Amino acid sequence: MFESLKLSDLPTINCGILREPTSTRPIIWLVEQDGVRAVVKDFSANKFFFRNTVGRFLIWREAKIYRKLRNFKGAPAMYGTIDGVAIVIEEIQGTDLGNYKKGWRPPDKFLDSVKELVDDFHGRGIAHCDLKRAPNIILGHDGRPYIIDWGASISDMEFSFYPVNLIYQKCIQDDYKAITKLKLRYTPEAVSPEERDEYCHRSRAERFMRAIRDRLRDFCQKIV
Repeated sequence: MFESLKLSDLPTINCGILREPTSTRPIIWLVEQDGVRAVVKDFSANKFFFRNTVGRFLIWREAKIYRKLRNFKGAPAMYGTIDGVAIVIEEIQGTDLGNYKKGWRPPDKFLDSVKELVDDFHGRGIAHCDLKRAPNIILGHDGRPYIIDWGASISDMEFSFYPVNLIYQKCIQDDYKAITKLKLRYTPEAVSPEERDEYCHRSRAERFMRAIRDRLRDFCQKIV
């Protein structure tokens, strides 16, 4: 449906701009074609050098993550890329958890289903790295959880050698801690003593790896 989409088509079929571009961040369009909506992350509005170096690299890298997520039921589908500087992603219909205040009760087994999704993409060699941001988890209109915004995610192949493999392992742990964070906010009675201790306790080595991980994640967030 979006296979033939061109950059020049975006202003015509757009039905909203979700985020304006900055010097280091792409414009994000919401587009619609034949009744189907998609989200487009587009670096074409950025300056020439940034667009054709960092922009192309990030689109290539994110597309590679989505290919590893093919047939993964808890993430948007990738419809394709445009000229190497934009990526077209399925729009997930639902409400992100950032819209729910403390005290809201998720549907039964919802957070268990989130953990199953995390187990699944970890099994594919991917760490999301930014699940603690509640808006990155959506309660779909079908009642199922969906995980979005994979721009800061990393793969085990990229971080396979020492010591950067420790960063990957730290991101894996933090994906699970994000689930504990959700439980503490919405279903605190479901948090086990072991989960609470693991969430709260950080050794000196963990704090060091966390600092490195946070800088890497913050850098990725600033440009995606």
